[in-house]
Amino acid sequence: MQLNRMDGAPGRIEVIAGGMFSGKSEELVRRLRRASIARQRVQVFKPVTDSRHEPGRLITRDLRELEAESVRDAAELKTRLRLGVQVVGIDEAQFFDEALADLATELADHGVRVIVAGLDQDFDRRPFGPMPRLLALAELVDKMHAVCVRCGSPAHYSQRIAGGADQVQVGDAESYEARCRSCFEPWGR
Repeated sequence: MQLNRMDGAPGRIEVIAGGMFSGKSEELVRRLRRASIARQRVQVFKPVTDSRHEPGRLITRDLRELEAESVRDAAELKTRLRLGVQVVGIDEAQFFDEALADLATELADHGVRVIVAGLDQDFDRRPFGPMPRLLALAELVDKMHAVCVRCGSPAHYSQRIAGGADQVQVGDAESYEARCRSCFEPWGR
């Protein structure tokens, strides 16, 4: 898709980051719904890697839903953009390729509001996918926290409790817990 600069449109990148169970997708849905109420043209994307729900829906833990397109990577996302889109929402951004940061910048430079939600760290507390670059490029960053399942403190880490050592392991409460710094235990140690 050829992007045309939207005259006067306030393009920007917003990142909603944090660990699992922190409400990132809920916040993304909230912002996208407000944009829709304002009659802005919104498109929502998620990676095909996230196979926890049906491909055409972004579904939060509290069962809020939006129509969403599942795409393989940033290049496919770009080809699916509709002419005149004003707000682009992207969930589970950590599963995208590094080109997502370049695409978000290109869209924002052309007047599109880009709202990205994703894990900023993996289960071993390493930076995850394109999130570090997106965080650096964003005009607005919100760091979300869950509740530590062990002590009740604010939790920022996604503790893997089952599965292997691969960085990408799609899962939910059967494989991960929210943990604070004090309760986090490095995987395999």
